[in-house]
Amino acid sequence: MKTSHFAVISLAAALLGAPALAADKVSFKDPTGDDNGPGTYKYPTDTVYKRGSFDLTDFTFEKKGTKADVTLGFNTTLEDAWKMGSGFSVQMAFIFIDTDGKEGSGSTEGLPGLNVKFAPAYGWEKVIVISPQASGRVKAEVGNKAGAAKDNVLVPTRVKGSGRKVNATVDLAGLEGEPSQWRFQVVVQSNEGFPAGSDLLTRRVNEFEGQHRFGGGNDGDCDPHAIDVLAGEGKGEASEVKAQQDMLSFECAEDGTAKKAATLTMVGGATKPAAQEQKPEQK
Repeated sequence: MKTSHFAVISLAAALLGAPALAADKVSFKDPTGDDNGPGTYKYPTDTVYKRGSFDLTDFTFEKKGTKADVTLGFNTTLEDAWKMGSGFSVQMAFIFIDTDGKEGSGSTEGLPGLNVKFAPAYGWEKVIVISPQASGRVKAEVGNKAGAAKDNVLVPTRVKGSGRKVNATVDLAGLEGEPSQWRFQVVVQSNEGFPAGSDLLTRRVNEFEGQHRFGGGNDGDCDPHAIDVLAGEGKGEASEVKAQQDMLSFECAEDGTAKKAATLTMVGGATKPAAQEQKPEQK
């Protein structure tokens, strides 16, 4: 009985290279064409909101010491139509992170303007806000509107859009451990320079779409203002479209408040071995 020379080399490479990468970097995919929230949402009518502008295709989080690089992929080429200076204008995203995976730990409330909750088993400890707005504006909005959650909101030190990707660098203040053990949710919204009420730079969803308003929702305050989210196992499979729609489904009371709020889960967090034991090849 002999062991294949190729198998030995492959196993050695996996053992040497996989652990650090598996621990510090995670990637997820999302189906294309599901940028309609619970299945009914429609884009604003202004031409600046191109088809695919809010269609998340992939998400990568890589920890590098005390910082992390975050990458979001979208289903269209980014444009800086409003001259934000960051390479994109209309996209915005919130990356919620559950670091301990414990039910009853963390917050189950979304940030103001999203109108989403999280299931009890998916409470979040930190959230990263990805916006084309200047970091000073974002921090001011967080300080004024995020309430008790403001200390758990991370604003990137660098945000840049190019091609179909938005890349950001964030200081990992208060985030310790291995990303491979964390759970994530990415909520895609639209950058709003003149947000309503206490909304955190988010664009509202109404019953009917308008020049700068999403349609297909409700004019009250009961519908989720989320255009795309990660769902299922984050593999980009067709079944994840239905999973997203189920999470973002909602019911409104007569007074416009939520009778049933959209409730999100997360992806990731499963422990995966660095390398599988390979059986020797027999000859």
